[in-house]
Amino acid sequence: MPTLFLASASPRRHELLMQIGVPFSVLSVSIDETPGPAEPPEVYVQRLAQEKALAGLALLDDASACVLGADTTVVLDQQILGKPADRADALKTLLALSGREHEVMTAVALANPSGCVVRLVTSRVRFRTIRPDEAEAYWASGEPQDKAGSYAIQGWGAVFVSALEGSYSSVVGLPLCETAQLLSAHGIEHWTKSSA
Repeated sequence: MPTLFLASASPRRHELLMQIGVPFSVLSVSIDETPGPAEPPEVYVQRLAQEKALAGLALLDDASACVLGADTTVVLDQQILGKPADRADALKTLLALSGREHEVMTAVALANPSGCVVRLVTSRVRFRTIRPDEAEAYWASGEPQDKAGSYAIQGWGAVFVSALEGSYSSVVGLPLCETAQLLSAHGIEHWTKSSA
């Protein structure tokens, strides 16, 4: 079986891969995550996932290696809502999402010496109305600080989510159905003992 590496420091992605019993090792990669001029969100998120996977592959000298890269972005009115720069940015984002539906796009890429395959999963999330004092309290919890869209659906941010259409695991950071299919197509099986 090919050796799998995950090009991500995200503890959420580690947990999700472990959840489906996929053995893997972690690689630390660094890429420029700045969106290109007028780059559509679906192009941006797929490009980042691919760049992460290829950057990880470049660190290895292993013909049997496969590297998984992923990226998640929150999109409102075709605008990318990244990680908040500060408190004011987070509060502005949360109140913009309040009472509305937005998209969460997660791309997953699998690279090996033969090439790179990318899958995109788009889910729709609806927020209930968020009061300004709730947004303040949520920011004070520390959870939004490193999250795309300034919230974590798997954490305290779940109290804002009134509806979800699509993949829960994708909104968390890794679409497990599509990831498992991608891995199986490359000879990497799930439901095995995880070594991560």
